[in-house]
Amino acid sequence: MCIFLFHYQIKNAHANTFLIAFLFFKRVLSNPLFKNSLKNSAALTWIIEIQHKHNLKDKLNKELPTPLHNSQCVVYKHEILICGGTQQRTCYSYHTFKNEYKLICEYPSDVILKGHCVVKLVDNDNNQITLLSFGSDWCGENKHTLVMKYVSIWGNISNKLNKSNEFNNYNQWIPFTDNHNHSIIIGRDENYNYIGARAVVGGRNNHLLFITYGRNDISVFDLNTFQFIKHDILPTKDNVLFQCFVSKSENRQEMMKTNKQNYQMILFCQRTGLLIEYDEDNNTFQFHRLPVCDDIARFYSYAYVCINDIILFFGGCSWEYFVDTVVSKSAHKYSIRENKWTTFQSTLPSPLRDCVAILNEEDNHIHIIGGEDERAIVSTHMKTNVRLWDPSYLVMICLFILMKQNKLYCIKLIDK
Repeated sequence: MCIFLFHYQIKNAHANTFLIAFLFFKRVLSNPLFKNSLKNSAALTWIIEIQHKHNLKDKLNKELPTPLHNSQCVVYKHEILICGGTQQRTCYSYHTFKNEYKLICEYPSDVILKGHCVVKLVDNDNNQITLLSFGSDWCGENKHTLVMKYVSIWGNISNKLNKSNEFNNYNQWIPFTDNHNHSIIIGRDENYNYIGARAVVGGRNNHLLFITYGRNDISVFDLNTFQFIKHDILPTKDNVLFQCFVSKSENRQEMMKTNKQNYQMILFCQRTGLLIEYDEDNNTFQFHRLPVCDDIARFYSYAYVCINDIILFFGGCSWEYFVDTVVSKSAHKYSIRENKWTTFQSTLPSPLRDCVAILNEEDNHIHIIGGEDERAIVSTHMKTNVRLWDPSYLVMICLFILMKQNKLYCIKLIDK
């Protein structure tokens, strides 16, 4: 590999010229070759060492209004929507700028929440989002499937809707219905429960709901026809519940680029790691094994968040017959591109399970909400900057350092 460097003095440069140079440099930084080179540099190593001397102890947000575990959260602009938890029907909006909570609504009184699942559906209206919630009890009974059209309770739109009596259709959980207004319950028979189920929305038109649940099941529900179109068995002996289940972030780009209709997802739970590939045209699954590091292999029920090509894990717990439950405070990273695990020295302030992690892209912070420690359910709300865990964000810090020195170094990487 050959590396050419030149510097561009920006002290007296015109603003537009600087902007062009900045955008060019930003694009170069996204090059994997450059990232790999910079990862090994002394500058980035120094930054990583400094950042990882800190953990989450000094990043406590305002506590939750109530102790909460097994919650489900969705990001909407500057808000984090907290949609209930185990035996807790109340839903809140947390404003990331104001560091305040507001009550949205409560789940209907006949709904039992025990490890339910909430996903964000595709909505072309920038002033609202649509949420889908489903779940059941341990016996596979008392299944619920509800939707909520959410309009920010912090803005003027909700006030206008409230005054015009249109608010009745928003910010509350209502039955999920088909095109004929018939209620639809997402769920198989009573032999299948959705405790700790996880789901992602995908497919070429974002119309498919992929659900992993039960002992080792995966199903595909068509949101356009309101029917299951596929059931399959995951190749694992582990109980799949409260697992990590995410869509690969480059799915959409790859499908457009290659014109293939295969949708890829990743699942981790205890000793099981799977790359799941779904062929939409043939309605078939393929499963590929992924490595699981020893430090996390006995855990499940951890908080997880997928950012670019990495998945971060926080906390979790183990459960085995005749063995005491262990609650973890560790933090781990799985690199999708490198197929490699990292265990961080930085940890949670205390052991935590049944918590949820979510990325707020507005300020590049990961929020870790609720959970249960070794003694009780907690009302803790922590946040941590992405750059603590993802080197691709740290790369940009090097750029800012160079900018302060009034120099911009553009690096061109050429493969021989």
